This record gives sequence, C-alpha cells and structure tokens, in this order.
Amino acid sequence: MAKGVNIMKKDIHPTMYDTEVECVCGAKFTVRSTKEKIHCEVCSECHPFYTGAQGRAKKAGTIEKFNKKYGFKDAK
Repeated sequence: MAKGVNIMKKDIHPTMYDTEVECVCGAKFTVRSTKEKIHCEVCSECHPFYTGAQGRAKKAGTIEKFNKKYGFKDAK
C-alpha cells in the first residue's frame, strides 16, 4: 500500500468524540468514544481491585481453601 492512501470507506464510520466519563464516585476522565457522554458505576478510582481495599482475609481464605482442597502445605 502506498503511504497517504485512505483505504477506509467514506461515510460509513460512526462519529468519534472526545467523551467525558463520569463515575458515581465523582471521578471524571476523557476517552475517545462514539458516545458524547458516559456515566459509569465503577472506575479505577473507586474499584476495590485498584484501590487495594479488597479484603486480604478473603484472599488468604481462598488460598488456604485451595491448598487444603489439593493437599498442598502452606509455604510459610
């Protein structure tokens, strides 16, 4: 293909916007989307996985359950 050649068909692609995403926690950030405005319930500012707020006890309990199920010994 030669440089500068537009191989996309005209007038069939949706319009792209610089969209503002607003989370219920109040965080706002900008992305590219075919929608003009997006509202979300969870974002990287408030999701427990990203904030580190998910319970360590829950994760530890899951690991212990797995080790017990398959007969592994704790590597403490």
